Amino acid sequence: MLLYPAEITIDPWSGPPPAASVRVPGSKSLTNRALAIAAMADGPSTLTGALDSEDTRVMVEALKALGIAVVHDTETAQIRVVGCGGRIPVRQASLDVANSGTSLRFLTAMLAAGVGTYQLDGTSRMRQRPIADLLAALRDLGVRARSDLGTGCPPVTIEARGMDGGFCTVRGDVSSQFLSGLLMASPYARDTVTVEVHGVLVSRPYVSMTLAVMEAFGVKTGNRKFRRFDVYPAHYRGRDFAIEPDASAASYFFALAALTGGTITVEGLGPSSLQGDLAFVDILEHMGCTVKRQPDRTTVTGGPLRAVDVDMNAISDTVMTMAVVALCADGVSRIRNVGHIRHKETDRIAALAAELRKLGARIDELADGLVIEPPASAMLQPARINTYEDHRMAMSFALAGLKIPGVTILDPGCVAKTYPGFWTDLEAVRSSSGGTGF
Repeated sequence: MLLYPAEITIDPWSGPPPAASVRVPGSKSLTNRALAIAAMADGPSTLTGALDSEDTRVMVEALKALGIAVVHDTETAQIRVVGCGGRIPVRQASLDVANSGTSLRFLTAMLAAGVGTYQLDGTSRMRQRPIADLLAALRDLGVRARSDLGTGCPPVTIEARGMDGGFCTVRGDVSSQFLSGLLMASPYARDTVTVEVHGVLVSRPYVSMTLAVMEAFGVKTGNRKFRRFDVYPAHYRGRDFAIEPDASAASYFFALAALTGGTITVEGLGPSSLQGDLAFVDILEHMGCTVKRQPDRTTVTGGPLRAVDVDMNAISDTVMTMAVVALCADGVSRIRNVGHIRHKETDRIAALAAELRKLGARIDELADGLVIEPPASAMLQPARINTYEDHRMAMSFALAGLKIPGVTILDPGCVAKTYPGFWTDLEAVRSSSGGTGF
């Protein structure tokens, strides 16, 4: 992995507006879903365009520790997985999932379908991230699953003898990963699994992504308006599977175009993308940008930015990017219905409020979002930005530094969680447009 300095001070954009094309790394969400499914499948799979990051390495190493053959060629961005056919080879393991939420939730459900005793644990922040609803659903399906400290968070122990099947419920308002993990593991239950979602399902496009990957590997799920799902006993079939570029990562470059008045094209992401976060460009369009959508690329050209009032529940991983764009828009913006992001790598609503205030914005922190009142341009302030070990805080606030002199990003290496080459790619866009570096 790359080495990073302790901090990076961003130089404001200079020179003409950018006109560049970029290709961001593969989707973390797709990579980890495909890894979990390929690991359970019959036969080998090859994932092309796969992301190499801390989160995906956590998943790869965990699968290896379970006795599943995984070869990750980082040079070619390919991962080859020899599926276990639903029979996890190792019957006892302790897995370190660091602060990877997808790895925790997907592996917990996957292990419940096996036979053995498994423990999953991670960082101090991971020990604050909820998983009680997933554990309760697994118990309804006949699995012994517990939070070892009684906190509803890791460490988690699974004493698995296979999943019986039957009926279970899962809350939808904390994390869609609970539901995604259950759906991916349920084909290996002894009987049909019916999952009912209680409450509002957050980040619904990620569940659509899960269903699409399951179907690509040969398992179709009954979906009753995202309120109730029926999963019948089946086996995934190994296959070659192409991973799309990461739409969440692309949001930083789309926002760069919005903030600088330039034109940025992200290759490999078009209207047929499985990733809901591409809808970020729809919000930019509403704010005054021009968006050109083509089958294999999306282009954003910046324009005068106006404020927006937007429900970002479905694309909550782009909230931080949008908050920084709102800092430079004309008027007061509101981001709504994203209370669940308080349970991510950090409390993202509180973190955004604290750091935006440093830059001079007036912020109302709401239970489920933010109201952002930007200052006059002359009143924007330099600041040292805490990133809270959260990759998206670092990448989003780097964009603020393109407009505001004296923005320093602390712990820039936290981007390694999902986008290790972010700083290199950002500098490449600046260089290609005649801008100065940081």
